[in-house]
Amino acid sequence: MKGRRRFLGHMALSAGAMSLARGVMAGPAESAVVRGGRVVSTWDFGVGANQAAWQRLSTGASALDAVEHGARWAESELCNPTVGRCGNPDREGVLTLDASIMDGDGRCGAVAALEDIDHPISVARRVMEDTPHVMLVGKGAQQFAMAQGFRRQRLLTPEAEQAWREWRERAKYEPQINVERNLTPGNKENHDTLGMLAIDRDGRLAGACTTSGMAWKMHGRVGDSPLIGAGLYVDNEVGAATASGVGEEMIRNAASFLVVELMRQGRTPMEACREAIARVVRKRPEASRSLQVCFLAMNRHGEVGAFALHPGFVYAVCDADKQDTLRAADAVYDGAAA
Repeated sequence: MKGRRRFLGHMALSAGAMSLARGVMAGPAESAVVRGGRVVSTWDFGVGANQAAWQRLSTGASALDAVEHGARWAESELCNPTVGRCGNPDREGVLTLDASIMDGDGRCGAVAALEDIDHPISVARRVMEDTPHVMLVGKGAQQFAMAQGFRRQRLLTPEAEQAWREWRERAKYEPQINVERNLTPGNKENHDTLGMLAIDRDGRLAGACTTSGMAWKMHGRVGDSPLIGAGLYVDNEVGAATASGVGEEMIRNAASFLVVELMRQGRTPMEACREAIARVVRKRPEASRSLQVCFLAMNRHGEVGAFALHPGFVYAVCDADKQDTLRAADAVYDGAAA
């Protein structure tokens, strides 16, 4: 009996020591939260989006306000063929926009296949705050947006329309893996969905995702970006994750939710992203050779990690020290099991 008590006492001390060690390890990351928060975003244009988000975060705004503001910048100020008003249309020549937003307390909202309404991220937030639903799509999403005061306007740019007309001459859809590793902010070779994660000075998390989807997609196609758990997932108790690349693979694996749950089990953000990639590959090895899949994650202490299936993925990091940091993915999948 005495031996058992000594054993249990030893285990309690060991657990306390491990807890203390974790607290010490978390210290530097937690200091970033205390000092004002952190924002991370996918791709090179995430630098500008982060800077817009930081305008809010640095003044004490919530992480939710920050990610909405950053995503709005990408939807209107950035002119990119995969995000917002400058996005490329579907194969019918129709531009549709998708977006989702999620607070760390579990609240979330999304819109999909939204036409002729700028700032889908703000419409998504209205869905979250002003309806009992999570997602509105198509004409219903447009009707709701207009009732909320958003103005209907033609968003398809002449450049995007011309690109569509040129595509129609060959009418072939071929997703291309971006193999460039250009870490210069503004590099137009790196572009895709904007996924943004933020943690504010109070330790609250939030995320946003906005896109015009695949160029030349079938009319009515919706990818992972507006689907909570696929393109975006946030949990104040654990962390947040967002995805980029071919959305169908994220949907098949509930990928962003998977990354967060792996962090809940003790993985670092980078380890969680890597294991999620490995699962995608194991399920569809034939597709993994030609499709890009990327994950970006941040835990509740502000630690960041990213992983990609193929080279080319970059992400932006912003905090009180620096607002224009651009990094390559921490690693690229090497084919090893996870």
